[in-house]
Amino acid sequence: MNRPARHGAAGTVCRLDAPAGRAIVFTGATRNSLVVLPLALALPDSLAVVSLVVVTQTLVEVLGMVAYVRLVPRLVPEEEQTEAASR
Repeated sequence: MNRPARHGAAGTVCRLDAPAGRAIVFTGATRNSLVVLPLALALPDSLAVVSLVVVTQTLVEVLGMVAYVRLVPRLVPEEEQTEAASR
């Protein structure tokens, strides 16, 4: 099971509403790489590539978030839409 579906399932098991379930998906998808950027910048010059890796990871996360904005509403639909579809 992929990560968004797992977190969406966790929201269903905990009986969360759609916005809370979507928040779980987004929270699980990010790693907050910018938190470690100051640590990476404090490393010696011989390890400067670490900062580049952290920034690259951040860019990948941002692109993933753009995709998630489109995908997550489909993975964790509103309850009204789910009920209408089941009829």
